[in-house]
Amino acid sequence: MTAVKVSPKFQVVIPKDVREQLGIVAGQQLAVFVYEGRIELVPLEPIENLRGFLKGIDTTVERDPDRL
Repeated sequence: MTAVKVSPKFQVVIPKDVREQLGIVAGQQLAVFVYEGRIELVPLEPIENLRGFLKGIDTTVERDPDRL
């Protein structure tokens, strides 16, 4: 586990090995969440990169009769 320190301006540096594993680059946006008492940073993908990621998904689901 790699530890980081919060600066006086409340900034942290993402360690190089973590940036490389996740492909995080300078200027990239991250979503910040508080979850179960911890901070989570999630890299945001440009919408163009998400095109087609559900291709081939099974859309046949059982529906309630009043939800057609």
